[in-house]
Amino acid sequence: MHAPPVANGPVQTRVIIVGQAPGVKEPELQRPFAWTAGKTLFKWFEGATGVSEAGIRDRVYFAAVCRCFPGKGVKGSGDRVPDTTEIENCSAWMRAEFELLRPQLVIPVGKLAISQFLSFGKLTEVIGTTHQIEKFGHRFDLIPLPHPSGVSTWHNREPGKALLSEAMAMIANHPVFNREVVN
Repeated sequence: MHAPPVANGPVQTRVIIVGQAPGVKEPELQRPFAWTAGKTLFKWFEGATGVSEAGIRDRVYFAAVCRCFPGKGVKGSGDRVPDTTEIENCSAWMRAEFELLRPQLVIPVGKLAISQFLSFGKLTEVIGTTHQIEKFGHRFDLIPLPHPSGVSTWHNREPGKALLSEAMAMIANHPVFNREVVN
């Protein structure tokens, strides 16, 4: 993993987005989802909820499975997925964030983030669904999203496209999202 760690600024909210790890540009820009994947993610939110990137950043806390850029993948396309030791080394950060913020809605983005909360085989099993989860001694709703990376095409073709639309509608209609983010 490559320093510096990337963390969200202070946001008092009951809505948390959990990403995998920062990409190569995020340490330089010092904010989560600051580059290509972020542009796509914020486009999804604005289209479904009417809330801009600035509004999401001001009212939603961004956590991550790992806090530092893991490096490029073996084949050079995409970022390397953090290994179990790296995930374990960073887990105390997310635990502390959950204990402090006590979220009521958690939105994990991508397979690695989703797998921290749910066991599943394929994204089609979890995208477009809401789950009641208990983790870190706290109960909350979980609405998974696919990763908005340019490397992944899952969200651009069926059934991913329709399932993403369902997930975004669930987020847009969630009472906690509306109370904390929209209003």
